[in-house]
Amino acid sequence: MPDDTNPNRFAIHHASPRGFAQAYVREGAGGVPLLLVHGWPETKRIWWRNIAPLAEAGFEVIVPDLRGFGDSEVGPDGFHDVPSHVRDLYALVHDHLGHERVVGAGGDLGGPVIQDLSLRYPGFVERMVLFNSPLPYDKERMAGFRTRPAREASDYFRRQGTDPDGLAAELDTPEKRRRYIATFYGSRFWAHPGAFDDDATDFMTEPFADGAKLRASFGGYESSFSAAARSEPSAMAGPNPTHTLLLFGPSDHVIYPEFDRMAEVVFPDRVGPFLVRDCGHFMQWERAELLNGAIRAFCRDLLR
Repeated sequence: MPDDTNPNRFAIHHASPRGFAQAYVREGAGGVPLLLVHGWPETKRIWWRNIAPLAEAGFEVIVPDLRGFGDSEVGPDGFHDVPSHVRDLYALVHDHLGHERVVGAGGDLGGPVIQDLSLRYPGFVERMVLFNSPLPYDKERMAGFRTRPAREASDYFRRQGTDPDGLAAELDTPEKRRRYIATFYGSRFWAHPGAFDDDATDFMTEPFADGAKLRASFGGYESSFSAAARSEPSAMAGPNPTHTLLLFGPSDHVIYPEFDRMAEVVFPDRVGPFLVRDCGHFMQWERAELLNGAIRAFCRDLLR
């Protein structure tokens, strides 16, 4: 089995600082703390091409499964929104692993988690690397921007957000659940064509065969529509003062068509945005070598 799709490539650790077992990979202990946060429909496996090169570059690479994803347990309080993930990660990285500062990187759901983390705990996130991620919306400054994907690309969002139980009931076997998730790596064109072969798709979808965890993973979408699904208000708002590297894979058919222009509004202290050719939503897998190099360059002074 190639290392890229070997679930045992890295040691999996568990910690329970928030009352549930949270799984994480930790490589390069003693280096510059680097928190890699996955999105949806992803787990820590989406970072399998980044962990070893970044650890070799001098980072302590910390890659968790968010609550309800992968090898982590479902949240005991029933919440799976951004603030819950943020408090989990602060407890893991700051309280359990003992880090006072961290570099954060992520796309998709991982982007709001890192943005909220940087604002909820000022000074904790020293730098951010964001790509293909939800952003705060500034109605006045973003007037005229194309801030929504095509309507046909957003059907999943509304269904998962407004009828999560009904959708979960329809996906009533492991095979159905995996087929559903596989569309996001293929026919929905989130990724650049050809980015995920059958082996890679199988690797990414396997953790979503668990029905309880798939249902829990809908929590982020549910919280967009229902106040009852929110553990507390989000701290994510713009502008964000954190020093941030911004990248955008324009083959993405689900994130904002003008992510790069929107990001310029949100992050006054930024490098980029840079467009990455032949890349879509899953930059850490699709253009792993480029992203690894960008993170190294952005943090070169920290690595000395």
